[in-house]
Amino acid sequence: MLLKFADWCVFELLEFSADSTIGKTLNFFIYDIIKILILLFALIFIIGILRSYLPQSKIRIWLNKTGIAAYFFAALFGAVTPFCSCSSIPIFIGMIEAGIPLGVTFSFLITSPILNEYLVVLMMGQFGLKIAVLYIINGVAIGTICGIILGKLKLEKYVNDDLNVYNANMLNDNEYPNFMCRIKYGCNEAYMITKKIFLWVIIGVAIGAVIHNYVPQEKIHSILSKVGIWGVPIAVLLGVPMYGSCAAIVPIAVVLFQKGVPLGTALSFMMAIAALSLPEAVMLRRVIKLQMIIIFFSVTTLAIIITGYIFNILQKILI
Repeated sequence: MLLKFADWCVFELLEFSADSTIGKTLNFFIYDIIKILILLFALIFIIGILRSYLPQSKIRIWLNKTGIAAYFFAALFGAVTPFCSCSSIPIFIGMIEAGIPLGVTFSFLITSPILNEYLVVLMMGQFGLKIAVLYIINGVAIGTICGIILGKLKLEKYVNDDLNVYNANMLNDNEYPNFMCRIKYGCNEAYMITKKIFLWVIIGVAIGAVIHNYVPQEKIHSILSKVGIWGVPIAVLLGVPMYGSCAAIVPIAVVLFQKGVPLGTALSFMMAIAALSLPEAVMLRRVIKLQMIIIFFSVTTLAIIITGYIFNILQKILI
C-alpha cells in the first residue's frame, strides 16, 4: 500500500518516468520516509506507555549497586531512554552526583545513544529482524562490558571537583491515575521524539536515496578493495568527527551495505557517529577531565571495532 502510494506520487502525480534515475530516487525517498515515520511513531508510543510503568523511584536504588547486574541494568536503562549522546549527558551528571559508581554511569552513557526504540524500528525496517535483534544484544553487551572495564580502572580522580554546580537530576516519579493518562503520555512521547528527529530522518533518507541511485556499485567495491581488512577501523575513525542522530545514519548505513560495504563496517560507522562525537567530548570536558575522556573514547572505540569485525564474520549467516 505504501509502495503504491509512493509510485502514484512520483510516477503519476509528478509524472516522472519509472525508468529515470531521479524518479527512482524520489520513489525511494517517499516510500522510506512514510514507512519509517509510521513505524517510529507507533513503537515510541508503545514504549512510552510501558515506560510509564517503570518504577522511577527505584531506578536510583537499582543502579547504586556493585556487581555485573548494576552494569547490565544501567545498559538496559540506556537502551530505553530515547537520547542522543549529548542529550544523555545531563542524566549521566545526575547519576554521578547521586553517588552511583562511575563505571555503572558509563554503561548508561555508552548504550543510550547507540540503542533506543526508534533505532530498533529503523533497524528492523531496513536491516531485518535477525540483524536488529543481534544489534540489540550487542549494544547492551558493549555498554555492560565497557562499563565494567572503566569501573575497574578506578577513574574517580578524573571527575571535576566542581561537579556539584550542576543540577541535573534523574527522572522523577510520575503518577498516572488511569490508563488514559498513560496513553496521553505515550502519544506525547511519540510526538515529541518524532518531531525532534524528523529532520534527521529526512536528511538521512535523502542521502541514502541519492547514494542508492546515483553512486555506482562498482565505485563502492573499488574503494573497499583498497582498504581491505582496515575497513572497520577506518569507518569508525571517519565517524568520530561527525555528529548526528541514528535516525539519520541508519538509512545511509543501509544503502552503503546495499552497495557492497560489509555489514559490520556499515554498522561500525553508524555506531561511531552515535556514540563517539566531538560535541559529546566537548560537553563531557565540563564534567570529567581529559584523561578520562581519552580512556572512555578509546575503550568504546575498541568495542565498536570488535563489533564491526564480528558482524562482518556473521554476515553470511545473518543475510
